[in-house]
Amino acid sequence: MGIKGARERWVRTGGIELCVAELGDETQPTVLLLHGYPDSKEVWSEVAARLAERFHVVLYDVRGHGRSTAPMPLRGGFTLEKLTDDFLAVADAVSPDRPVHLVGHDWGSVQSWEFVTVKRTEGRIASFTSMSGPSLDHFGHWIKERMTRPTPRRVGQLLGQGAKSWYVYMLHTPVLPELAWRGPLGRQWPRILRRMERMQDGGYPTASLPSDAAHGAWLYRDNVRARLRRPRSDAYAHAPVQLITPTGDLFLSERLYDDVGRWAPQLVRRSLPAKHWVPRTRPDQLAAWITGFVTAHDIGPGGSAGSTGTGPAVRENGAPGRYAERFGGQLVLVTGAAGGIGRATAFAFAEAGARVVAVDLDAQGAARTAEMARLIGAPAAWGEAVDVSDEHAMEKLAGKVATEYGIVDVLVNNAGIGLSGSFFDTTGEDWRRVLDVNLWGVIHGCRIFGRQMAERGQGGHIVNTASAAAYQPSKALPAYATSKAAVLMLSECLRAELAGQDIGVSAICPGIVNTNITATARFAGVSVEEEKRRQKKSSQLYGLRNYPPEKVADAVLRAVVRNQAVVPVTPEARGARLLSRFAPGALRAIARLEPPL
Repeated sequence: MGIKGARERWVRTGGIELCVAELGDETQPTVLLLHGYPDSKEVWSEVAARLAERFHVVLYDVRGHGRSTAPMPLRGGFTLEKLTDDFLAVADAVSPDRPVHLVGHDWGSVQSWEFVTVKRTEGRIASFTSMSGPSLDHFGHWIKERMTRPTPRRVGQLLGQGAKSWYVYMLHTPVLPELAWRGPLGRQWPRILRRMERMQDGGYPTASLPSDAAHGAWLYRDNVRARLRRPRSDAYAHAPVQLITPTGDLFLSERLYDDVGRWAPQLVRRSLPAKHWVPRTRPDQLAAWITGFVTAHDIGPGGSAGSTGTGPAVRENGAPGRYAERFGGQLVLVTGAAGGIGRATAFAFAEAGARVVAVDLDAQGAARTAEMARLIGAPAAWGEAVDVSDEHAMEKLAGKVATEYGIVDVLVNNAGIGLSGSFFDTTGEDWRRVLDVNLWGVIHGCRIFGRQMAERGQGGHIVNTASAAAYQPSKALPAYATSKAAVLMLSECLRAELAGQDIGVSAICPGIVNTNITATARFAGVSVEEEKRRQKKSSQLYGLRNYPPEKVADAVLRAVVRNQAVVPVTPEARGARLLSRFAPGALRAIARLEPPL
């Protein structure tokens, strides 16, 4: 199996031949992707295709894998020193005059940590992006510190990682791993991987999988025990490092990277709600992060690093953007984003380094929000016009977003309209319009984009903007309050259904917030002149309250980070929530009061 559109060459080093694939413009910065175990370079195919739009992308099969030849004898042929020889040979062949940007996954990351910390590679690596593969030297020190200075927490960390590392012990046993991979395990691996990672396509098998996996056992046998016993004390990274940590990794604990900042002075940390094989399951996310990091740290022929980045990143010495570690590079779609809470929420995610899709019925307003989001810090942002109440239009939008931007990681169903007036003054058409936008718009978003999240199988989060009116009755807001109460209950039901798929659902319930919804709200049963007067009066009252939409946006991001179910925002919303649970009679009495209009 090859990589579509790739140019192939062979690099000879140390008595073996490495199969090297290249994509993109050779005059652009070189990004070199290294695969893990038991993969071949094809595991990077989707990420490589995205990166090739901007960079010279290079992939090669590690010795003994894919179409690269294996050393003979196998024992001693896969040491980190020989893997470093391979890397330098490939780098010299594909980018002789310019350092490369290194990206490694699993064992590709393990060996890349070696490359970026040994002296003979200094000047050949412009940046390093690591995922799901620690430095064996750092791992060795991590183990020793926990064994020599044990505490209950540290012992728990050791035991936890020890359990996750069961496969390492198995791979050290003689003969059995080779027999298993050449037998039933090799045949069943694609199915196992799809179930384990919730992939639709595991990217397997390749014809070489049994021999790749058998050869790859020597990566562990030649290196792991020796390095863990005697880790180097000078294993400091001489290039900027971006560490991407999948929070659901079945093989590596997040705690394994607690001390990595000590070894990588120029460290950026990212976390990703995904499992181990992120090159297959989250290519859009990885491509966005790698693009930003490479752009920020490219060293041109003249030796100067680029100055452009793609938004805030979390560094060990501080956090330029709040929640950047959580949302940087993720794809966030916000409806009702042309103004108010929607625009403020889009900007908050942009400041955290997320890619933003701003959606609104107002095409110009959505485009303006996207433009400003890019200026604020979003690595990419797009404006899209859609009527959320139109199911067909929403399905069309979801197809476009998935094809052009990727699967949404966070969906914020915020679009809504206001309607005030007594029950008998509210016409059937009034009810239909409010429910179409406020309820059906949320249903369409949850059903269409939520299904994409579920089918991807890597989790996500849905935020639905309800209102304090969802649990606070009012004789002036029967239609509006009913629509928001339905959104609240929908969110609770969906949260229960999607919990097993790692998709969180939050209902945000603002109280009185200073937005333009009051200026556009409908007032049933009154003349046009009276409606305008009430709109103006409402805007003045909300302006006096002066609770900014930015605070609601902060609550949205916090709700996603903490996976909160129901989030009242503003003091009156929190007070009403308490009364609804402990003194509902008081709320009913308040509901009978005349509104101040």
